[in-house]
Amino acid sequence: MKTLNIGILAHVDAGKTSLTERLLHAVGVIDDLGSVDDGTTRTDSMALERQRGITIRSAVASFVVDGVTVNLIDTPGHPDFIAEVERVLDLLDGVVLVVSAVEGVQAQTRALMRTLQRLRLPTLIFINKVDRAGADPDRVLRDLAARLTPAVVATGAVHGAGTPAARCVPHPDTDPGFTRRLLDLLTAHDDALLTEYVEDERRLSGRRLREVLAAQTRQALVHPVFAGSAITGAGVAALIAGLTELLPVAEDGADGPPSGTVFKVQRGPSGERIAYVRLFGGTVRVRDRLPVGAGRLATVTGIEVFDRGSTVRDDAVGAGRIALLRGLGDVRIGDPVGAAPRTGATGGRHFALPTLETVVVPEREADRGALHAALSQLAEQDPLINVRVDEIRREITVSLYGEVQKEVIQATLAEEYGVAVGFRETTTVYVERLVGTGAAVELIGVAPNPFLAAVGLRVAPTATGSGFRFRLGVELGSMPPAFFTAVEETVRATLRQGLRGWQVLDCEVTMTHAGYWARQSHSHGTFDKSMSSTAGDFRNLTPLVLVEALRRAGTRVEEPMHRFRLELPGDALSAVLPVLARLDAVPQATLARGSSYVVEGDVPARRVHAVQQRLPTLPRGEGIFESTFDHHRPVHGAPPTRPRTDHDPTDRKEYLLAVARRVTARRGER
Repeated sequence: MKTLNIGILAHVDAGKTSLTERLLHAVGVIDDLGSVDDGTTRTDSMALERQRGITIRSAVASFVVDGVTVNLIDTPGHPDFIAEVERVLDLLDGVVLVVSAVEGVQAQTRALMRTLQRLRLPTLIFINKVDRAGADPDRVLRDLAARLTPAVVATGAVHGAGTPAARCVPHPDTDPGFTRRLLDLLTAHDDALLTEYVEDERRLSGRRLREVLAAQTRQALVHPVFAGSAITGAGVAALIAGLTELLPVAEDGADGPPSGTVFKVQRGPSGERIAYVRLFGGTVRVRDRLPVGAGRLATVTGIEVFDRGSTVRDDAVGAGRIALLRGLGDVRIGDPVGAAPRTGATGGRHFALPTLETVVVPEREADRGALHAALSQLAEQDPLINVRVDEIRREITVSLYGEVQKEVIQATLAEEYGVAVGFRETTTVYVERLVGTGAAVELIGVAPNPFLAAVGLRVAPTATGSGFRFRLGVELGSMPPAFFTAVEETVRATLRQGLRGWQVLDCEVTMTHAGYWARQSHSHGTFDKSMSSTAGDFRNLTPLVLVEALRRAGTRVEEPMHRFRLELPGDALSAVLPVLARLDAVPQATLARGSSYVVEGDVPARRVHAVQQRLPTLPRGEGIFESTFDHHRPVHGAPPTRPRTDHDPTDRKEYLLAVARRVTARRGER
């Protein structure tokens, strides 16, 4: 079986959900077109999505084109829900990036395209809404080349743009202008093609150029541009043909061991978890017992596959397909299913972590327990909301990408869980980075170590964006595997709150020392904890060692920065620049465009909302402001701190007292 898994990506309101609906209609999966405005689209199934007219959760639909099963994943366009896009990128064979013919290239468009280029994901571009008043596909094509990538080529022409009668006509292979543009684009990446052209231009047929275009598109070297309208259907047939012609179709790989990745989790009617899994290799069958996550085994009790717009039960699912698997227990997003997935799958982060957070407050104190349970279930669907429970202050904090996400969480809690909540003021999430390298060690039986474990750790900074790595600098057989696992898991958990309470990013932690006391027992055979190491000893000691290593290395606090772009009338520039300065926005470039100006620069994430609120009153409401996260920068002045939510290992005395109470309580429970 041949398969193709594609994602539909776009800036919000570019029309990607409407395009998804039109594609399903054009291939015969649905008889009637749904409407985003009316809340009747197939992929926007949540009540909130239908009410608000935006996609919040990624959704899958399937259809067949030329014998190829196409799994289409509709993703959110609003930047507040970029985590949904994050989770599907590693699962895709190709992408359709949708751009509005009216608004053109927008902030999210650029952020998405940068990521697609970095991942070398084959990408087709669809200029939508050519029938809308103000549509200018030629201008948008120029903007694509100038602001996204010069490696774009239009596959057709639009006639009657900006009118309901707009139509799209594919360029024929005999069109000399189209042939010239293809040659200029394709020869930049293909010396053999250039040689053919130099030796005898007449040998280069339109068919030959189409083959090279397909090959270079599959390598993500060039990006064919289609145009049309999801509402009228203009140009959609050409896009459908381009999916299987230009994107890499996967052949059946069902013979190897099962290998897949969980990219979405939802709850069934009885509360059981249902995992959305992309299979990269092998075949999964009902009643198969498979490794899931970190070595846990689970039995598959049910399989549903996507088929022509709906899901159907099946006994097996093969490589290349997307399936709903039941029976995987406490499965989480990102868990591997079966053998380790292919290189690149479930890889590193593609977008920044959330830069905002807020405390969620139940309107009724009696709902606090229900609130925690509800947020824990929401975190299964979106792990990046990062629910943090502070037992000392009796507070629950969630991470956010923006204010719209906060509104959606509030509505979801009320409508699906019956919990009414409010929020405290949204605050910025800072991060910590290592300044240098540091090491610490505590040995068994050597004061002041009170635990039956020896742990040595060395921390070192790594390149920005590289993430966390844990390495063993000791022999793997020097301790039971469970003890190494306890150390690594505790290191990961401790790094979520560095010396000043912020997550420590981009570092490598090496375990340099390891030691334990083997299991001991009394003469009558009972286990003697006082003489035997347990995983608990390693979990309790590791935070103390890691914090000391961090102290010796040193950390600095950094704040998130956004790159902004502001387009405004020329006569408003003098009034806007002082306002930007007062809001800590620093222009890097100011360009004149006819009677208007485009200002680009950096602004702290904590000030973005203030800029958005202030600007509409300045350029007569005609300013267009866009921003997206760009980088972190060191904080000037006294670094902000965040209260810890765990037993604070930076205060050794209080930490040991808290751990002793915890251990005593657990023994009492037994």
